[in-house]
Amino acid sequence: MDVYGFSSSGNCHKVRLLLEQLGRRFDRDYRWIETDSSRGQTRTPQYLAKFPNGRVPVIELDDGRTLAESNAILCWLAEGSPFLPGDAWDRAQALGWMFFEQYSHEPYVAVARFIRGWTPMDSPRRGAELARCLERGHAALALMERHLSVHPWFTGAGYGVADIALFAYTDVAADGGFDLAAYPAVHAWLARVRATPSFVSMPEPAAEAAALLASSN
Repeated sequence: MDVYGFSSSGNCHKVRLLLEQLGRRFDRDYRWIETDSSRGQTRTPQYLAKFPNGRVPVIELDDGRTLAESNAILCWLAEGSPFLPGDAWDRAQALGWMFFEQYSHEPYVAVARFIRGWTPMDSPRRGAELARCLERGHAALALMERHLSVHPWFTGAGYGVADIALFAYTDVAADGGFDLAAYPAVHAWLARVRATPSFVSMPEPAAEAAALLASSN
């Protein structure tokens, strides 16, 4: 399959991490096609003709079928593997955390990172919007901390898709201005994820984004 993704995006890194951890054992060979959404590469006529949602990540199978939305891709890729619970209740719990990630976590933790890393220092977004992202993002992290104080994972008894979904942007939350020192259970969980077999880290942002992040600290 072809995977169109922007390496510095947490939503894209979710897919790459699962693919690497599935590996050949689950017949998940893939070709990564770097697509820099920050430079408009998802808005070209050629890209939109193929993928009308104009976003990454998206996968394209050999038969021409395509699938967008990072968490939907995770669930499809993980089908039949230990990364997706077979038990209906555990699977529903994992999906619940994945919905939480998209509605209550990513819109604040990821957006704060984007504002600080990909917008100019004089951007209006660095005012009220960043403050709101930090407030709501801390609320999401506090809920994760509460769960992880009594459970080791978000995908039921073992590591899986919900952990991958939540890990991607939590691991780089500091880029958005979040201090994870106040969340020891989250911090320990991040370390457990990094210790899983075939783990891969998200690449550093491009030089210009890294410079913006450095100037924001």
